[in-house]
Amino acid sequence: MPGTGRRAPGKRQRETTAATHTSSAGSTVRMGKIRWQRRIKSCLLLLLLHIVTVQSVPIDQDKTKVKTEPAAEEENTEPEDTGLYYNRYLREVVEVLETDTHFREKLQAANIEDIKSGKISKELDLVSHHIRSKLDELKRQEISRLRMLIKAKLDASEGTGVDHVALLKQFDHLNHHNPHTFEPADLDMLIKAATKDLENYDKERHDEFKRYEMLKEHERREYLKSLSEEKRKMEEAKFEEMKKKHKEHPKINHPGSKDQLKEVWEETDRLDPSDFDPKTFFKLHDTNDDGFIDEQELEALFTKELEKMYDPKNEEDDMVEMEEERLRMREHVMSEVDLDKDRLINLSEFLRATEKRDFLEPDGWETVDEQPPYTEEELQQFEKQIFQQEKELQERAEELYKQRDELQKQHEHIQAQKQELQQVVQQMEQKKMQQSVSQSVPDASINIQLTGDQAAHVGNTQPLPPGHLPDSAVQQSHQGS
Repeated sequence: MPGTGRRAPGKRQRETTAATHTSSAGSTVRMGKIRWQRRIKSCLLLLLLHIVTVQSVPIDQDKTKVKTEPAAEEENTEPEDTGLYYNRYLREVVEVLETDTHFREKLQAANIEDIKSGKISKELDLVSHHIRSKLDELKRQEISRLRMLIKAKLDASEGTGVDHVALLKQFDHLNHHNPHTFEPADLDMLIKAATKDLENYDKERHDEFKRYEMLKEHERREYLKSLSEEKRKMEEAKFEEMKKKHKEHPKINHPGSKDQLKEVWEETDRLDPSDFDPKTFFKLHDTNDDGFIDEQELEALFTKELEKMYDPKNEEDDMVEMEEERLRMREHVMSEVDLDKDRLINLSEFLRATEKRDFLEPDGWETVDEQPPYTEEELQQFEKQIFQQEKELQERAEELYKQRDELQKQHEHIQAQKQELQQVVQQMEQKKMQQSVSQSVPDASINIQLTGDQAAHVGNTQPLPPGHLPDSAVQQSHQGS
């Protein structure tokens, strides 16, 4: 259940959760692998807007009261990853376009709807030939990269004769019908793909968190089933105690309210709460001085509130739930303040929000543990899916065991045939050697009269010395003379 980070150490441990919780001497709860980034700083819209030098509205601010870090290092900072699989291509396209004076001027004059509708893409026909050549090269590199990804994912045996054009259709951030040149359609597709992907990003994070919470509760219940009645009651009591302990935290201010911002002003900015000024506050927390408070800068404002509820040293506090709480706070403030829905808060929008009644007298804020992300029916359906997956995995495992046994039998049969073949080969070699020996010995059936010396020579395999003749040969020689 939300609000407690403890997970039952049941026998069904899976690595699909976003974090792993371990108990130690200090009862420390650590976040493990988190599938999603803490947030996305910018999509293409933000990248396009951030490359334009936006003049900030002058703000009256006493620089002596605020300690600011030197801005010289900002020029050397690496651009942040949007989290998109085509992030590098997206960033490089924007950087090249930014170098064209005409396109830069048109971009500066365009509103968010001109960018999202694709109207700004038509200005690509007017950029210089040099810029278009760079964009063409970037597209060819991206096509090549995607083809390599496709090839790497395919099985080696199936990799021959791959229809790359058909497979490239799954990537909608470029025009795959023309893999050689970067056209206005490519820029339009890139903008729309990035906008769509990043708009769905928060929903995917919510869905992932919901699955995480259901899996956590499912494992807890399965663990309780494995216990005796007495131990089960003890575990249930401990679980309820941790939930109660988690809720014992200081009051949470409504995100984006005056009380919440004043707390940041006082505790983070170290300024006198009686001197709170919305314009100065905006300038202080527009950390990159681009004239906007983006999503990352906004989420940073909630750190103090989140620290009231979550401490990584407490076993009852779940750091994954903390990130979900951060996301909910950011979405709430954006929905109330970001009037043009460009995922950025400008000064005008910010000041207008501070004039609303909700800013001064907000309602209470319901935290994640007060708003369970799933119903009992959804949990039951989720458990059915898990049991079905486990059944399918078990059947697959049994099938693999059978295949392994069959392969083992085939291996044993092949080994037996191999041994038989080796024995046959040895027997054939022995027979061949016997035949060779028998052929080298004179046939006894041939009746040849040999003298003593000849008979002795036949029995003696050593050759006669040079000039030596058997006695019979010498006698024959004398008779002839």
